[in-house]
Amino acid sequence: METAAVVLTGPKNLKVESVRMKTPEPNETIVDVLYSGISTGTEKLFWSGEMPPFPGMGYPLVPGYESVGEVTETHKNSGFKSGDMVFVPGSNCFEGVRGLFGGSAKNVSTPSDRLIKIDKSLAESGTLFALAATARHAIAGMSSTLPDLIVGHGVLGRLLARLTIVAGGKPPTVWEIDKTRQSGAEGYSVLHPDEDQRKDYGSIYEASGDAMLLDSLIGRIRKGGEIVLTGFYSQNINFAFPAAFMKEMRMRVAAEFNSDDIKSTRALIEAGSLSLDNLITHRESAATAEEAYHTAFSDNKCLKMILDWSSVQ
Repeated sequence: METAAVVLTGPKNLKVESVRMKTPEPNETIVDVLYSGISTGTEKLFWSGEMPPFPGMGYPLVPGYESVGEVTETHKNSGFKSGDMVFVPGSNCFEGVRGLFGGSAKNVSTPSDRLIKIDKSLAESGTLFALAATARHAIAGMSSTLPDLIVGHGVLGRLLARLTIVAGGKPPTVWEIDKTRQSGAEGYSVLHPDEDQRKDYGSIYEASGDAMLLDSLIGRIRKGGEIVLTGFYSQNINFAFPAAFMKEMRMRVAAEFNSDDIKSTRALIEAGSLSLDNLITHRESAATAEEAYHTAFSDNKCLKMILDWSSVQ
């Protein structure tokens, strides 16, 4: 079986082409992908060639770990049936092409226990499931300290703010330097850092992806305060030790989501507590993926770009 897929053959060299799929294993489910999101974090680093050494790296590769589609074939013990809507966090089902993360294709096959059943009403918003679960993990993972300052008002920053309010926390302050991204707050305030004189934050969540901000953030926490890195960083993490020493600063790195995050995030979405509305700003046919990727990574007005696979054969 062959399928159309986004293929990165090198930094900033991308096209949609036909690739051959491996024969599915007995424990795998085949999914007809309807939508896939473009990640402005890890996926941008692969596209630009800035990704530090990472397991499974190499070109050519099929990117993507934010796909939504319908089950077309499955096995009797999968828990799914034909027509079920599922979130696909990636796949490694292609011959001659690396699946890293392998979700940006018209058809994929993947172990059934990796799929997440979602309500069909979510449609393209279902592509945000991974980001929502990642935000939930940052808040409820190795620590339960809610943020009182979030740096960056992209999709991840907005989800962190929404989840903080859902968890009963005080509405956080959010910093954003780009005027085009300062709007859209729902129950919290967004400021340019220069407008904020506060220097006693207890917990700062860095969601902009800029590791160079660390020294300035250390200057904004109270003694014993915490800084949480929620993104994926290509640069080495460096900071001036004396200021951190004086503050007795704590630092935490938030990793990828786990099964508990999946269950909790799905429950919050299905109950209507966590909204995924107003986060997708751009949509393109997967046939024009090259232009879509460029827009996703160069246009600050683009919070989230979605590829629509419906017109691709």
